[in-house]
Amino acid sequence: MRDSSRPPRLSRRSVLSLTAAAPLAAAVPWATAVPAAAATTTIGGERLARDGVQARGAIGLPRKLTARSWLVADWETGEVLASFRAHQRLAPASTLKMLFADTVLHRFDRTERHTVTDADLAAIPAGSSLVGIRPGITYTVAQLWQGVFLRSGNDAVHVLAHMNGGVEKTVADMQAKAEDLQALDTHVVSPDGFDHPGQLSSAYDLTLFARHGLKNADFRGYCGTRTADFPAGGKKTFQIQNTDRLLTGAWGLRTYQGLIGVKNGYTSDAGNTFTGAAVRGGRTLLATVMHPSAGSNAVYEETAALLDWAFARGSSAQAVGTLVEPLSEGGARAGATPARKTAQAAAGAPGAAAHGPSTWRLLEGATGTVALLAGGVFALRRRWAAAAEAGGRHRR
Repeated sequence: MRDSSRPPRLSRRSVLSLTAAAPLAAAVPWATAVPAAAATTTIGGERLARDGVQARGAIGLPRKLTARSWLVADWETGEVLASFRAHQRLAPASTLKMLFADTVLHRFDRTERHTVTDADLAAIPAGSSLVGIRPGITYTVAQLWQGVFLRSGNDAVHVLAHMNGGVEKTVADMQAKAEDLQALDTHVVSPDGFDHPGQLSSAYDLTLFARHGLKNADFRGYCGTRTADFPAGGKKTFQIQNTDRLLTGAWGLRTYQGLIGVKNGYTSDAGNTFTGAAVRGGRTLLATVMHPSAGSNAVYEETAALLDWAFARGSSAQAVGTLVEPLSEGGARAGATPARKTAQAAAGAPGAAAHGPSTWRLLEGATGTVALLAGGVFALRRRWAAAAEAGGRHRR
């Protein structure tokens, strides 16, 4: 669903066919059905607009996937290795905080200090997950971001949003950032991801947010932190733990080998969402799972299954699409050329421009942490495909 005050942006991509949109609109009252005839191309490649599982040249995909939408991709090349309804617009819950971080994280030094006021904490939605911020206490920016990433604290989000000029300005900034990233399935209503009519994203867009965020050392550090001491006033502190169960091994799950983040989300209306990133053998993979029909651990189990498949067999897969580059970093604007050529370029076809996601590479260490290659900056390798085909209202 879109905000009725905003005209739809339909000319740059086709997200859903009419048949694919029908069940979405029924299950998510504020979801928007996008007529296929109104669009000219699809962000990331035309196959990503198709219904059904998209995979080429690979076998053994997990069979027990109940998610309404999912995607697995190579972080370095941007190749989408497999997907299911990649552009289906669904409520994102707290995974939208990745876009919040992409937008605001670089604006404040991590050592900057802020004394919280009552106004900073006004208008936080009832039932929100909170890290426990209190007026009158002074926090560093780093501590506020720990509250965002580890506890998914909406109180931390709202304090940072007020530091950024207010909630309304931050929402507008986030929407502009989404458009720069070419995350055109995303409509931002609040900075925290809490349930609001019209607040939507997609597995494709959430993976874009994670890929972009992982370029930033602070982003990587926060999303991969398991526990931290948090101010309680005076010299007192209390410990907070990351709610990412694949990172901590909570709720009966094992920690996932090589996991480096990034963000989970839950509301009773949105269900469970998760984007995870892991690195093994020098290869970094991303997987996003949205709204599985099984229990609360399913979003993690299905993410782990997709990552397992991609690490074991994904090297034989041919790309079905690509994660496009931000416009501000030289990415080609989808729809600027005829649809067929745009889809080919987005899928990494021969002759397509190659824009690396960063000049560093993620490596796994003994504890699965993130490191930079010794000696500084190395050029990223490209492995583009040879074909033109391309969580009640309480939440975590």
